[in-house]
Amino acid sequence: MVNSPVRHRLLLAFAALLFSTGGAVFKAASLTGWQVASFRSLVAAVVLLAAIPGARRGWTWRMAPIALAYAATLVLFVLANRLTTSANAIFLQSTAPIYVLLASPWLLKEPIRRHDILYILCIGAGMGLFALGHDRAVTTAPNPPLGNALALASGVTYAAMVAGLRWQGRQKQGDAAFTTIAAGNVAAFLIALPMALPVGHAGPADAIVILYLGSIQIGLAYWCLTKGLSHVPAFEATTMLQVEPALNPVWTWLVHGERPNAWAVAGGAVMVTATVINTWMQSRR
Repeated sequence: MVNSPVRHRLLLAFAALLFSTGGAVFKAASLTGWQVASFRSLVAAVVLLAAIPGARRGWTWRMAPIALAYAATLVLFVLANRLTTSANAIFLQSTAPIYVLLASPWLLKEPIRRHDILYILCIGAGMGLFALGHDRAVTTAPNPPLGNALALASGVTYAAMVAGLRWQGRQKQGDAAFTTIAAGNVAAFLIALPMALPVGHAGPADAIVILYLGSIQIGLAYWCLTKGLSHVPAFEATTMLQVEPALNPVWTWLVHGERPNAWAVAGGAVMVTATVINTWMQSRR
């Protein structure tokens, strides 16, 4: 059962499920977005360094730009979720693949292929649908325009991280990915800390939220992800991870009653579907 194909697929599905709970839990804390981002990453860094031996090896300055891109993604995504709907935050961050494709020719020396152009157009269509919608400010999403802008920015930084990790993989740097994830959480903690202090009033519920986000939603989820990815084909893994953007708005709706506008849902559906189809086409090649 240790190397069972079913076990590895369940690990991937569980990782995506844990990732998808972030939006609802972010909004459950009475702490500020900066405090949630900082303290979540502190807990996550401790858990990752303790649980994954590879995360403790090979720290070099060469991984710093990638770790910083990941740190920016972590902080921006939390701030976006506190300002706009979870659906907008996760779907707008999901524009990351389009930036990776556009940067690949000069950054990774990977040409843009014909089917990539169709994928870029589909992502653009999804973003266009987002632009047609309008979210009213509510308790769980007090500033949708700013939150949407931060979510888009998190897509850019996430793309930079993905491109960096792909470059690391080409260099055959061993456990560099684990090390970069751990370093990124350390950097996110330090970057957000000045804006997170002073803490003021924080109750037991806030402590539970931070511990869950750091140890489970990041720590355990990344452990499941790394264990499952090495034994599951890329297309299947990517498809299973689309559970995150699909379920993220659902949890927030169930817990907080937050309803994204119809255009946002339509745009997100277009982008998620395009990502799955594009990955399937690449796997066939």
